[in-house]
Amino acid sequence: MPTIFLKRVYEPFDETDGVRVLIDRLWPRGISKEEAHLSYWLKDVAPSSELRKWFCHKPELFEEFRLKYLEELKGEKIEALLKIAREDNVTLLYGAKDQVYNHAVVLLEELNRRLESAE
Repeated sequence: MPTIFLKRVYEPFDETDGVRVLIDRLWPRGISKEEAHLSYWLKDVAPSSELRKWFCHKPELFEEFRLKYLEELKGEKIEALLKIAREDNVTLLYGAKDQVYNHAVVLLEELNRRLESAE
């Protein structure tokens, strides 16, 4: 079964990344499209602008953010990403500095949960 990885978009490209998917709504500062080596930019899987601004990467709000973001991910929003992840290794790229309290961590958990429940 293919694997899903998390990586900051600022980390160097690696051949083992598989399909590279930017999962931020906004383009990350200071990086060119060539440097990003993207396969896809899926803005729709990112948290809404309202939720992103409310959270503001405050660790004390993370659990509530996580629940609200999971609510936003219900339905067909991540189906395209699931389809890719069923066929190939995927690296989810994000721009946040905090590698623990960010939407990519929540999205990875949800993708893995859905992939496991589909087996």
